[in-house]
Amino acid sequence: MLGSINFKDKNIFSYLIVTISYWSFMLTDGALRMLVLLHFHVLGFNPIQLAYLFLLYEFAGIVTNLSAGWLASKFGLNVTLFSGLILQIISLLLLTQVNENWTILASVVFVMFVQGLSGVSKDLTKMSSKSAVKLLAPEKNTKLFKWVSFLTGSKNTVKGLGFFIGGLLLYLFDFQTSLVIMSIILFVVLIISYITIPKNLGTIDKKVKFSEVFSKNKNINFLSLSRVFLFGARDVWFVVGLPLFFYSILSDGSVGSNKKAFFIIGSFLAFWIIIYGIIQTLMPKLIKNQISKNSSVQVAKNWSLYLFPIPIILFFLLKLNPYDENFNLIITIIILLVFCLFF
Repeated sequence: MLGSINFKDKNIFSYLIVTISYWSFMLTDGALRMLVLLHFHVLGFNPIQLAYLFLLYEFAGIVTNLSAGWLASKFGLNVTLFSGLILQIISLLLLTQVNENWTILASVVFVMFVQGLSGVSKDLTKMSSKSAVKLLAPEKNTKLFKWVSFLTGSKNTVKGLGFFIGGLLLYLFDFQTSLVIMSIILFVVLIISYITIPKNLGTIDKKVKFSEVFSKNKNINFLSLSRVFLFGARDVWFVVGLPLFFYSILSDGSVGSNKKAFFIIGSFLAFWIIIYGIIQTLMPKLIKNQISKNSSVQVAKNWSLYLFPIPIILFFLLKLNPYDENFNLIITIIILLVFCLFF
């Protein structure tokens, strides 16, 4: 949808700034998940109420992801990139206004709204960064593929580090101070990006139609729908269930115990996402022989069949000795690493 623009190699610097912007955002996005989840759990939110906090975030992300390319074509990548960063800064600062004296309902509604803004900002920034990399790449240079791979491949590592930073910030500071620190970092990145990134990034087409964002290939649409269920199934346990399960084992509710638990939970989730990213990078080589003998569609179906029994196995293993917390913790970690491989 986006047209191409010719840039000189001097724009390697601009590429680096775009990458730093993307990394900074993904760090704060991962950290914010940890901060919101653990902080509001300590305040007394139950798992369902915590899940509601992320509901609008995910839905807003889906809507934004669907329309971000159309917006970039109408207004330019600069506008969508800077808008994403600004919305994230606003989201962080708004969350500092949450008052512990508010009712649970008022807190849930307010945080859902703020998380919705964060969901919009995430997909605006992600789309803009990936598109900007393609536009800033030298014309006659095979580095384009490596650049795009580096940016997208680093996403999981950086997001994993974000979970670690979220746990670390809660270990070192309180909730509000952590949010202010992240907003200051993003503000600095925004100013640097505004000064250095080319002002004419992307071809603007005011006549582009919103209907063009939809694929006319039904197989692509079915694949997109299946990905909703795939990642939704993962997030059922990953976004809320797993951190709270770990917290129930690692913390006795005291301030010192909470800090220790926050740090360990953030560290494990960071480790899992980074391992997941490494496996994702290696997988094309590992299944190359399978794809050469079968269609990629059949290979994907086979791996899906391998994947779905794993959570069921974990469920029954946890029923073997439900009162042995150390056993359940070790079994969960082992099975989730296996899940990571097949996922």
